[in-house]
Amino acid sequence: MTPDDVRLRPLTAADWPAVHDWAKLPESSTYQGWGPNTEEQTREYCKQTAKVWKQRPQLRFAYAILLDDRVVGTADLLVRGEGQGEIGYGVHPRVWGRGIATTVARRLLRTGFDERGLHRIYATCDPRNLASARVLTKIGMTHEGRLRETMLIHDGWRDSDLYAILEGEWRAAVTAGEPAAPG
Repeated sequence: MTPDDVRLRPLTAADWPAVHDWAKLPESSTYQGWGPNTEEQTREYCKQTAKVWKQRPQLRFAYAILLDDRVVGTADLLVRGEGQGEIGYGVHPRVWGRGIATTVARRLLRTGFDERGLHRIYATCDPRNLASARVLTKIGMTHEGRLRETMLIHDGWRDSDLYAILEGEWRAAVTAGEPAAPG
């Protein structure tokens, strides 16, 4: 798998069966405040999320992640306040460990900095989610700290580790051809 094998396109309501294929799995939602989803929950998520592409101003960019033209996950860029954005992603467990989340996260950074003119982009993850933490550091984000008990999930209140990258840091990595650069 190369970065060129992974594509992003706007998420549609019709994507719900593919999204549900992983949203129904307990391992997909271990560190999340949702799931495992019922079919109706996934259908409603995709229906509501697809509508963001028509909102003005558009502050959320919700994508389907495609591998070999099959939806294998979802990704978001949310514009949050003056010059800031947040990224998030979820990938089907059957394709974990193949670099898909890293590729997608890099593209979200490029979209945020180049197309949306953001100054700072951040992401959070459960401290126990070591794979997601690795993705965030691979794309050049800095661990800024831990927010205590930010989300109620299946096993109680979870902390969130906060990672971020500034536009200047990202541009320097792009210029230097470092791993944080778009891929």
